[in-house]
Amino acid sequence: MSNSLFRRKNISSILAEGSDDSHGNTGLKRVLTVKDLTFFGIAAILGAGSFSSLGFAVFHGGPGVVILFVITAIACGFTALCYSEFASRIPVAGSAYTYAYASFGEMFAWIIGWALIMEYSIGNIYVAYSWSDYFTSLLSKMHMHIPAYLSTSYMEAKHAVEGGSTNVEELEAWNTAPLIGSLRMILDLPALVINFLITYLVYRGIKESRNFSNVMVILKLAVVALIILVGGYLIFFNGLTDNWMPADEAGVQSFMPKGFGGVMLAVSSVFFAYIGFDAVSVLAEESKNPQKDLPRGMMWSLVICTVIYILLTLVLTGAVNYRNFEGVGDPLAFIFEPQNLNVGWMQFFVAIIAVIAMTSVLLVFQMGQPRMWMTMSRDGLMPPVFKKIHPTYNTPSFATIITGFVVGVPILFTDKTFVLDFTSIGTLFAFVLVCGGVLLIPNKEKVAGRFHLPYINGQFIFPLIVVASMFVAYLLSKTYFTDMFNFDFSANKDYSAGKKTFMDLATLNISLIVFWICAILLAVFAFVKKYSLIPLMGVITCMYLLTGMSKSNWIWFIGWLVLGVIFYFMYGYRKSKLAPQQ
Repeated sequence: MSNSLFRRKNISSILAEGSDDSHGNTGLKRVLTVKDLTFFGIAAILGAGSFSSLGFAVFHGGPGVVILFVITAIACGFTALCYSEFASRIPVAGSAYTYAYASFGEMFAWIIGWALIMEYSIGNIYVAYSWSDYFTSLLSKMHMHIPAYLSTSYMEAKHAVEGGSTNVEELEAWNTAPLIGSLRMILDLPALVINFLITYLVYRGIKESRNFSNVMVILKLAVVALIILVGGYLIFFNGLTDNWMPADEAGVQSFMPKGFGGVMLAVSSVFFAYIGFDAVSVLAEESKNPQKDLPRGMMWSLVICTVIYILLTLVLTGAVNYRNFEGVGDPLAFIFEPQNLNVGWMQFFVAIIAVIAMTSVLLVFQMGQPRMWMTMSRDGLMPPVFKKIHPTYNTPSFATIITGFVVGVPILFTDKTFVLDFTSIGTLFAFVLVCGGVLLIPNKEKVAGRFHLPYINGQFIFPLIVVASMFVAYLLSKTYFTDMFNFDFSANKDYSAGKKTFMDLATLNISLIVFWICAILLAVFAFVKKYSLIPLMGVITCMYLLTGMSKSNWIWFIGWLVLGVIFYFMYGYRKSKLAPQQ
């Protein structure tokens, strides 16, 4: 049985299944250029991360969160190169799932496909919530008001009451909601409506989605540039540069007022800002020249958005003291409020562009999930109906509709915090496996006009990097390694700071122990097998980001994986096209 769990798909057979002719007239249309793919990447990356979760990241890490953006960008850069290597070899839909099938085998492919549901579908729930926040804010500026109980999620209102929150809108939603028996009718109606509209647009076709996305990206980039220019000018004009060196608890000015530990608390928020660049690889079957254009689209979108995020973070932390971002869900509009930079017309501008930005993110993610299910259905791991292509629109019609339900239904009973953490850990896990998968596939000959991942022998370089990293960690803190094995935390310590609990700290220690063990093992394998340096760095940097995840993140993620494994053995294991014929 163990061999059958790791049965692999031959790359040539994957290419045949995803070719233009393999499905007759039901194949996906190849219409996307490198410009379209780059714009899709920007549309996915530059959205909820910059317009919503960036505020949470700044509050936890202060100005020093810029460092975490750089670290995350480096990790995503290595990962993007590994995605590009796979995409140049396997230019079909399916993203990391398809790549894992060719390198690790069926069981890991299923796990990645299951985990990526968290990125594309569950991640879109958070984006829908954020879209609703900005949309209702925009309407209020136009003197139109949606009742609080129709623009707030039930769980957020409930948690606000139980936690003694002072959030006026959430408390109003709970207190004014109509009752059916003892049940309060509270739901985020704008989030549900935008999910329905985006699902319909994706159902209609890739050309319509492409044109819509490209227009929104141009508008979004223009206004983000305006935010950076206006905000940056006012920071220097008003002499606010001291905000980049705020005082810590001891009164000492520091770029990282909560230390690097505080910066790492923002991992989920910062990484969520980058989620989306890999969605470009899902569009491989609709790309005109995927071996050449997919790598360029991913890398261009990643570089452009990294520069934008660093500049936006500096503008936010310069305009307002980082402590004032607690609970702020619209940080880019917040800095222009009267008590801060006081630029009313910019507030209105930001509200408009935020609605546009997050609409484009919803569009890209909503396109990614159906194509993931379509590919898994082709392999027999999902029911055949998921690979059905609409005869007129040439889109995976049934899978698109189901995606709409998967995003829409949880909007009724989840909240933003849960979705944010849940999405980030699943995506990082998939990234680790993608980078590891590159190490397992055989070398290929260079082909003109196609991407080729540069081979840098990591036999000596990677072990030296691991040893140097351990030495630097020791120099920064002489008790760094001994603290990892010390679970007897002081009873007098205030674990509530940064919402850290005793169990969260224990989880962090366990995560760091596992990380360093894996780093040492990878160094040994790199030395013995002469592994390529780039995928090795992709694995290790993504694994380091995983150490910042809390106990609750891991519990929910492991539970989700267990549920997926159960489904696999009940259906996919028996129905797989690679299963022995009865």
